[in-house]
Amino acid sequence: MYETILTAFMQTLIMVFTSTLIAVILGFIPAIILTLTAPDGLRPNKIVYETLSFIVNVFRSFPFIILLIILIPFTRLIVGKAIGTAAAIVPLTVSAIPYIARVFETSLRETDPGVIEAARSFGANDWQILFYVYVKESIPRMVNGIILLIISLVGFSAMAGTLGGGGIGDVAVRYGYQGYKLSYLIVCSVILIIFVQLVQSVGNWLFRKLS
Repeated sequence: MYETILTAFMQTLIMVFTSTLIAVILGFIPAIILTLTAPDGLRPNKIVYETLSFIVNVFRSFPFIILLIILIPFTRLIVGKAIGTAAAIVPLTVSAIPYIARVFETSLRETDPGVIEAARSFGANDWQILFYVYVKESIPRMVNGIILLIISLVGFSAMAGTLGGGGIGDVAVRYGYQGYKLSYLIVCSVILIIFVQLVQSVGNWLFRKLS
């Protein structure tokens, strides 16, 4: 039993951290564009901001289980199959990108206007203000957002496991629910609880250090 659960947990870790890494990289781009073109941004542009904001909101509106099914053709195109750990990373990443983009945008736009004006008074241009003021001041909040994303993706990965994605969710359903083995459900639940608590503790420590 424990070997099976350990293998599944490693699959969960691969799904969660790979999709988080990709989502953070890809989600940072729209977050920067949204911050720049916002009404209170450095280069306001209502058309660009409203269009991109609408796209982000649309993708955030899909329940993950529906998104998982809708993306099956796209998943096959990317990884060549629709089931397995690698396949589950695709919908997990797609669901995470708009979430982290909005979190990053919110974090960036919470930067103290006084600090921005001070940088501008010293002759900093827009790009210097963006990266040396907005981004630098927002790092603790952005890290906090990443931690919340990881925790959310743990739940999503369990959901993906029920549709052949592997991981803890797959073991819990196949052995625990369908196989009527309560021990699998208990062990899987305890592992996920400990993992989430550990991730949150590390996140809190990082937030305090960076702040």
